[in-house]
Parts: sequence; C-alpha cells; structure tokens
Amino acid sequence: MKTFSVATLLALSAFVAAPAVARQLTIDDVAALSRVGAPAVSKDGRWLVWAQRETDVAANRGRYDLWRLDLSRANAKPVKLAADPQLDENDPQLIGDIVYFTADDAIWSVPVTGGTPRRLTDFKGGFGGFKVAPTGDRLLIWADRRPGAPTLEPATDKKAANAGAGRTYDQLFVRHWDTWADGTRSQLFVLPLTAAGARGNGRALAPTLLGDTPSKPFGGGEEVTWSPDGRTVYFALREPGRIEPLSTNLDIFAVPADGSAAPTNLTSANQATDTQPAVSPDGRKLAWLAMRRPGYEADRYVVTVRDLATGKTVSLTERWDRSPASLQWAPDSRSLYVTADDTQETPLFQVDASDGQVTRLTAEGHVSGVAIGARSVVIAMSSLTAPDDFFRVGPQRSTTRLTSVNAARLAGIDMPTVERFSFKGANGDTVWGYAVQPYGAQGKVPVAFMVHGGPQGSSNNSWSYRWNPAVFAGAGYGLVAVDFHGSTGYGQAFTDAIRNNWGGWPLEDLQKGLAAATTRFSWLDGDNACALGASYGGYMMNWIEGRWPDRFRCIVQHDGVFDARAMAYETEELWFDEWEHGGKAYFEDPQAFEKWNPVNYVDKWKTPQLVITGEKDFRIPYTQGLAAFTALQRRGIPSRLLVFPNENHWVLKPSNSRQWYGEVIGWMDRWTKGAGAR
Repeated sequence: MKTFSVATLLALSAFVAAPAVARQLTIDDVAALSRVGAPAVSKDGRWLVWAQRETDVAANRGRYDLWRLDLSRANAKPVKLAADPQLDENDPQLIGDIVYFTADDAIWSVPVTGGTPRRLTDFKGGFGGFKVAPTGDRLLIWADRRPGAPTLEPATDKKAANAGAGRTYDQLFVRHWDTWADGTRSQLFVLPLTAAGARGNGRALAPTLLGDTPSKPFGGGEEVTWSPDGRTVYFALREPGRIEPLSTNLDIFAVPADGSAAPTNLTSANQATDTQPAVSPDGRKLAWLAMRRPGYEADRYVVTVRDLATGKTVSLTERWDRSPASLQWAPDSRSLYVTADDTQETPLFQVDASDGQVTRLTAEGHVSGVAIGARSVVIAMSSLTAPDDFFRVGPQRSTTRLTSVNAARLAGIDMPTVERFSFKGANGDTVWGYAVQPYGAQGKVPVAFMVHGGPQGSSNNSWSYRWNPAVFAGAGYGLVAVDFHGSTGYGQAFTDAIRNNWGGWPLEDLQKGLAAATTRFSWLDGDNACALGASYGGYMMNWIEGRWPDRFRCIVQHDGVFDARAMAYETEELWFDEWEHGGKAYFEDPQAFEKWNPVNYVDKWKTPQLVITGEKDFRIPYTQGLAAFTALQRRGIPSRLLVFPNENHWVLKPSNSRQWYGEVIGWMDRWTKGAGAR
C-alpha cells in the first residue's frame, strides 16, 4: 500500500499556508478555479506563454486571457499578456519573440514582451485552429468548408423558395459526438504572412482529399505540423469510404506548403490509425504514433520514425508495453518526449531516437501538456488533490514549480488523503485502486464507489472538473475507484481483456476491489455505499442493477448503455461498439451483444437509481437514459431523471456542473445519510 506523498510538488501545502480555520472542498470552489491551457515555450527557452480560463458565473461560460512568465528570472511572477475583456484570447504560439493567438474568429499577434495586439486575418466563416510556419511567413488554417473548397471564402447556399427545413443524408456519419453533419469538412488552407498581416482567403492545400483534418470530434493541432524549413505540411486524415464510422484508418500525408503538388500518403500500408506527425528539428526524420489493429480505437500506440531521405521506417517503442498519448522532439533531434498512462499516473518519458530506450522523467502526477525550448522542458501537471500548474523538468525526476495559479482560491481548504492499494482480481491478475479519505473524518464514512468510463481509461492521479474525487470527499464520502480489466497503464493485454467481456472480469474486479478496500481501510463504511459512473461506468451501473443488485444503497448512472441492441444501431462511432463485442455488427452476431446486455436483467433491478443524460449526446444517445428511467419507474424502484438539453456526453457549463453535483450528492445523501438510509 502506498500513500501519495503530501510532500510532492503537487500538494497544495507546499505553497499555501492554511489559516487556523479550514474547510472542505465544494463544487463552488472547483467551478471558480482558474484553468491553465497548454504551455508554449519560446525556442530559446526564455518565455512561457499560456491561455488561462476564468469562470464567468453570470454569463455561464469560461473566458480566456493570455499570460506569460520569464523563465530566465528566478522567482519571476506571471503577468497578463493579452486580456481584452471583449475577447477570448486563446491557443498561443511563439515564433521568435512574437506570440500568435486566436480571438474573435481571427488570428492576432503581440510581442512576447508586451504591447498592443494586432489582428492579422480578415477572412470570414470561422475556423478551427492554426499553426504558424517556423519561418514566420505563412499561416496554416484549418476550417470547416464544403469539400473541395479552393479557398477559405464561405460558400453561399441558395435555397429554393418554400424549401423545407429537413436534412437529408445518403451515408453515415449523419451525426457525430454532438453535431449533425452539415456537409462541411475540416480542411487545410495556407495564407501568406507579411508585415501587413495575413489578408485574404488563402488557398486550399488538399482540396481533392475527402475527410477531416484534424479529425473529428477531438483532433487538434497535434495532428498537423510544419517541416522546420516551412516548405512541407504533414497532417493526419481518414478518408471516409462508404461507411466512415467503421474506419479508424487515419493516415499521415505530406503536401508542399505552396500547394504545388497533391498530398502524398506516407502510411497507406497501415490500415489502422497513424496520427500526431512531428518532424525532427534537423528536418531529417518524421515521427508519429501508430496503431496496428484496424477498427480498434484503444489499441497501443507505437512511436514510429521515418527517415525522410530514405523512407526507412522504424517502430521505435515496439518493446515498451505502454501507449504514448503525445510526442515531441527534443531540440537536438536525438530523443522524443512522450506522455503515457502508467499504473494510475501519467508521467513524462524520454525516448532515445536511436534505440528506443525509455526513461521516466516525472514521478507522481498527471502530465497534461508539454512544451520544449532550449534548456527548458515545461509541463502542465495535476493530481487528485491539485489542479494543473506549470513545472520545469530537471534531471533525476526533479520538478520545479513555476506557477501557483489557484493558491489564493484554495487557501484554507483541507484536501483529502489518497491511498493506493492492489489486490488479486479476475484471472489472478494484480489490479490497482485508490481510496480517498475526507480530511479530518471521524469514524466511518459512507462509500462513493466510482467506476471510470472509456472503458479503456483509468481512475488515475489527476484533477477533474467533471468527476472530482476531492469534491465527493469534501461532501463526507470515502471515494473508492478501481482500475478494472480494460484500464490503461498496465500493458496492452490488460487493456484488451475487456473485449467480449464487458460484464465479466470488470465486474469481478469491482467486486473484489470494493471488498479489498473496505477490509483494508477501517474508516470506510462498507455497508453504506453508493455506486456511480458515466459512459462505460454508466453501463456498469445498469449491469450492477441486475447482476449485483443487493450491494448498494443507491446508484448514479450517467450516459450509460441500457440496451446493447439499440446502442448498436443508435451510436455514431460504430467501430467502437462493434470491436468491443467481437468485431461484427449486431445482426451478424447478436449473442455477442446480448451476453452483456443490461436490459435482459431488468427483472432483477431493485436499487434506487439517479439517471443523468444530455440531449446532445450522440455517443450514447439520451434515449438509453430514458429507457433506463422507464424501467426503474415501471418496476416501482425509487428513481430520478436529470436531463441536460444543452450538454453532450459531458457536462461542461458551470451552472450545469453545479446542478450535477447538487443532484448527485443529494441523491447519495438521501440514501446513505437521510430518509432513505436503512
């Protein structure tokens, strides 16, 4: 058993002197926190720049400003760089001593030393993101436009008089994540950048390719990059085929930045995912992340490197049984920096570009962003008890804190204690979990048993704004989480073990894990527990209702699968659901889906359940939540339905987040502390 060190740099006590009277963390505290974005570091390593979100409670939204920190000065303090109250300054990039950023559907620039921001672009129609050429003479823009659009100029749609409002489709996707398809695709465009700005509509780089780059719904700048000389653009794109939702085949393409030739597919031989291209600073090698199995979105990524002169390709991390989530080259082109889940942590690693040797650079904590300059490796890092801040990475796993963004807001709040434990789970494998103890708790506390989503994910040592263990501890619950079979950070075989096994080994792990935790930690009241989870965790709540019906006093189910048959035809990314149940469609192998289908055990349901769903959720459509609530009501089981009309698979708006926590904790209080408690 291991306790996360309170002396770690992630512990708030390292920089906040708590007053005599302290209190517990609440959702209002979390909602008010500043949130730092991805770090950007100047090439010479002197300047750190980032976007920082503040919560506008009145407007029910976040707003963004740019900040900077002089890394060359000891004990330097962050200062605002761009903070117009009428704009949201975001997505900073540093080229030389100029910071480029987005605001008001345009790209702007400002000297890193300060000054008046200048608007550079005037094209219309909006855009998704941008990257400045390392040479500073071009802007690469990605924007949703009609397929084959020659420039950024928006198309003019002419509708016939009295035309109906109905949408028509001839193939999938018809909707994706939270958006109905509108006939546009995310495409690349280049604009010349001069002293006068980057005016006009530019030109398309790959108008003949049909697909989205970056990919949707979550792809961003990590899927697009420049060569160091500014002559070539590399990007990831999936060509759709007849049924796009069945394909995970992203490829890496190269195209001249002046549009003088058509794109070249560099990874056509691999039918699985190739993504996140990154060119070495010396311009000699291209690295990217590659999967091996088509149709499997959670396959292991392998760092792959291509010699751009010879075309020779090497799978650099083939022998390392972890799955990198990001990669960047070191300034000397001799190694790469990657992040990857590893036993409930997400450290930063360095990979030798010659032999693939991997060195871990950070210890505890979740590294969510990395920026590299000369002699400066800066990371954004959080833990279960501290939100993201910036740190400089040094030798021998040393990290130096650079910012304490939320010190004032969190002063006087006592954070819980986190203890990790392991046990023998299904198949005799070692399974890990953690328990979160409320600060100052006297005697036993009720249990919040939280099941993560994915299912290929992890209940790891990271801060969360949507399912925050510290908030549940602040409400008086001992939170327990288990990384069941299917979780990431334990090797690919452990991750793969959930396929065709959704209600099997994972449920066994959860049963054994809760027993292990309540036996080991005497402060947990194992007889007074509620279970809660979202997405796959929500599925597991519905599965527990029928297959473990006598264990919990209440259940909270958010966006969970209720009927596997309906899910197979309602969800948008078919590759996920079909892979998880053996690789075939429901009509080809219905028993694979029915074996683990919660709807088949509704006759056993008895536990009071809170059902939560979002009307804009197209991944696990809200009809699944309505069906679960109907089943509960028809069986006379105490139940409650919470529907967010303006949320997708996640709850993102500040007021909705506060309502979510109020409903969830209120439901748990009712059955563990209030009138519903036995």
